[in-house]
Amino acid sequence: MNSSDKAIAPCEPATDSHSSGKTHFGFSEVDARDKSGLVGEVFSSVADNYDTMNDLMSMGIHRLWKRHFALISGVRPGDRVLDLAGGTGDVADLLYDRVGSNGQIVLSDINPEMLANGHDRMLDEGRVDRISCCLADAQYLPFADNSFNAVTMAFGLRNVTDKQMALDSIYRVLKPGGRALVLEFSKLTLPAIQPVYDWYSFSVLPRLGRWIANDEDAYRYLAESIRQHPDQDTLAAMFAQSGFVQTRFRNLSFGLVAIHSGVKA
Repeated sequence: MNSSDKAIAPCEPATDSHSSGKTHFGFSEVDARDKSGLVGEVFSSVADNYDTMNDLMSMGIHRLWKRHFALISGVRPGDRVLDLAGGTGDVADLLYDRVGSNGQIVLSDINPEMLANGHDRMLDEGRVDRISCCLADAQYLPFADNSFNAVTMAFGLRNVTDKQMALDSIYRVLKPGGRALVLEFSKLTLPAIQPVYDWYSFSVLPRLGRWIANDEDAYRYLAESIRQHPDQDTLAAMFAQSGFVQTRFRNLSFGLVAIHSGVKA
């Protein structure tokens, strides 16, 4: 066990109480209780090349999306923030200065390899004074009710087995007046570019995955998972179902991605 493993021990044992039912894993149908393990295999495989692949796949635009995400987060000095599916720490890094010296960020991910990369990055940048790491499942957050001023999640919700359960869990750990923000791929609002997007997603991305990360199947799954994710209006309704008020979304890049937000009443 290396130093990263010790620093990111699970906040509590991971659980998955899905006893029956089917769900999607990309375009495949699988037992719901098996999905988290399958997703885990994908991200364990790509963890070491994740940032490089993100830059290549989006031509660096993902960094602009994340900067905008942090800019409109409303995070203020002294806030306690939970960054879910935080992986290699891009969003936590952007929020570091916003929480100030009295704030705290919990960088969380369900995948130990991804989180180890994030933890090592925070160590290298000298940011562990405000950022701690927690291995946890978004569906079963191991935190007390009313614990955080904000919960952020970038490009992770589509990989969760039960998205509504995750939103319910996020709502529970937020303080009254706290804000949830989800940055995720969504539905294009410019249908004319859909054929090009589909060609890029299903022909180019898997090849990049094979050449750079030595895993074509992982990046085919990631492309498929985007198509299976709820569209803007559906996800906004799911926020409302969990109890959020002031629910809204903002499209970026013609709806290629969207930022959904809601406030705990």
